[in-house]
Amino acid sequence: MRQQCQRGTAGRDCRRGREPAIDRRLAAVACSIDNWFLARQRTSIRPRTMKLATYNDGSRDGQLVVVSRDLATAHYASAIATRMQQLLDDWNFLSPQLEDLAATLNGGKARHAFAFEPARCMAPLPRAYQWADGSAFVNHVELVRRARNAEMPDSFWTDPLMYQGGSDDFLGPRDDIVAANTEWGIDFEAEVAVVTGDVTMGTSAEAAIESIRLLMLANDVSLRNLIPGELAKGFGFFQSKPATAFSPVAVTPDELGASWRGGRLHLDLESAWNGERVGSCNAGEEMTFHFGQLIAHLCKTRNARAGSIIGSGTVSNKDWSRGYSCIAEKRAIETIEGGSPKTPFMAFGDTIRIEMKDESGASIFGAIEQKVAALAGR
Repeated sequence: MRQQCQRGTAGRDCRRGREPAIDRRLAAVACSIDNWFLARQRTSIRPRTMKLATYNDGSRDGQLVVVSRDLATAHYASAIATRMQQLLDDWNFLSPQLEDLAATLNGGKARHAFAFEPARCMAPLPRAYQWADGSAFVNHVELVRRARNAEMPDSFWTDPLMYQGGSDDFLGPRDDIVAANTEWGIDFEAEVAVVTGDVTMGTSAEAAIESIRLLMLANDVSLRNLIPGELAKGFGFFQSKPATAFSPVAVTPDELGASWRGGRLHLDLESAWNGERVGSCNAGEEMTFHFGQLIAHLCKTRNARAGSIIGSGTVSNKDWSRGYSCIAEKRAIETIEGGSPKTPFMAFGDTIRIEMKDESGASIFGAIEQKVAALAGR
């Protein structure tokens, strides 16, 4: 390219009366611009390996930060993008720049790095255009229905269940689960969630996987005793699904290596209730519908815009020794085995910790750590 740009410049310079050095500099600039565009094309398809979070700065959308792989340090991304949604809206242009910052941070060479504090985090995407939660682990649905002697429709194995949740007020990983009454049946639900780019209506399940920009953990809180009345109306969940909490950090699929394959995250999701580990369920091997299928289900009749969040539903395994990712499943097992549930739902002051670790035992997303608190004035 450079040779082509400079070919014959000296002769033309002499004829036009211009200094050869000036045109050589102009040619070099032109070549640099061409090379920049070529580099941008290459980076738009290369793997992205980075971890991101949103610090609470008092605003609704917080401040985007890049987090080191070991979750020890962070760096403000404000020179590149200030908010997570800004990144998602212009992913192909901004993500390579953030990845360069992540590489510098992981190499210990970022000049303005600081200690990462999960307690300062909002949800990675504090508010989203869409939050659609599936029920990809059909074993969970089967257990709950079996406990109440309800028949399992065959279609549940071929057509995903999904509901639309509130997306205007997500909880950060350390925010309290606030409720007015424990009689509502407060329950945690440990899940995996993905954040997408733009997905067009009618996108196939395989193509939908390529739209996934980030993964994170979720606590999709449920108020179990409000659910039957709402379902009886035939219009689905609403009051029974309060604000959802997300992990401190969201990560790119490529950051997960071989653990992310086929639209599933093949690692154990740990749940600890009041300090006692109650679940270590694998999030990949028994996921009936992978994330591509969930996204395609969502987009059967509509587009999904950048920043849409899709949840896996409660992670569940057939091997009961792995424990449970929600109390409702534990109560279903107790009913199946003994005729009635014994484990109560959460009480004020209870805590829940949800975390996923890699094969070396290092935390990937950081932990969701929440306490159940009474609504002020009640």
